[in-house]
Amino acid sequence: MTVAGKRILVTGSTDGIGKQTALGLVRMGANVLLHGRDKGRVLKVRDEIAQETDNHQLDVFIADLSSQKQVLNLAAEVADRHEHLHVLVNNAGTYSTERILTEDGLEMTFSVNYLAPFLLTRQLLELLKKSAPSRIVNVASIAHWNANVDWNNTQGEKYFDGFQAYALSKLGVVLFTYELAKRLKGTGVTVNCLHPGVVRTKLLRAGFGATQGITPEEGARTSIYLASSSDLENVSGKYFESGRQVRSSPLSNDNALQEKFWKMSEKLVASLKNSY
Repeated sequence: MTVAGKRILVTGSTDGIGKQTALGLVRMGANVLLHGRDKGRVLKVRDEIAQETDNHQLDVFIADLSSQKQVLNLAAEVADRHEHLHVLVNNAGTYSTERILTEDGLEMTFSVNYLAPFLLTRQLLELLKKSAPSRIVNVASIAHWNANVDWNNTQGEKYFDGFQAYALSKLGVVLFTYELAKRLKGTGVTVNCLHPGVVRTKLLRAGFGATQGITPEEGARTSIYLASSSDLENVSGKYFESGRQVRSSPLSNDNALQEKFWKMSEKLVASLKNSY
């Protein structure tokens, strides 16, 4: 897929991996839709990218992905302002060392890292199908290998550990990718996920206090590859690291778990309007 002239939404594109993903795709000629929760920061990044690339086709969207209502509004605004969407990059993520509940009464890490992409993708599917061939790129993490699924503690109800919450949210991303790929067969829409590497970002510092790691520019390479490479035109339901397809954790490859997680997610996303 050549991305020149294609419309691509990158969530969480105000800093870190998301900003570098957006910048890299704009350099390739894409019309990128920038997203963030702070309007001032989104506009600042838009101006920076426009100045650096001389591309002024950038559109901006503001939404706090911890709010299901704002996720729904984001999807509606994208569909209202754009007739096509060729790539959705679910990049936005967070890490919390303490249990915080969203306005929907759900655990923050799980909501932002997993339920928001689940809901946003579902709401944008018709637009993506209309724009086929199109792609969904989900940013997961190698941390998903460390996840345990306790059905009585998915929201940290009984006990909370920041890393376990993060790992579970990223396992959810991989499970969702695989289950969605099955459901999208024959539609012209592909979906893949990736581990970007251990990247020097705010999230890394918040979760691990670490300052070591690859640069955000290096961390964005696999996202850009999945969004743009012609080698992946018919590849769907796969997991990538360092630009290569690799096997994800045994737990993430459990077909029954993929389906059960999906059904649980549908119940948690109470305001979901569209189903298929």
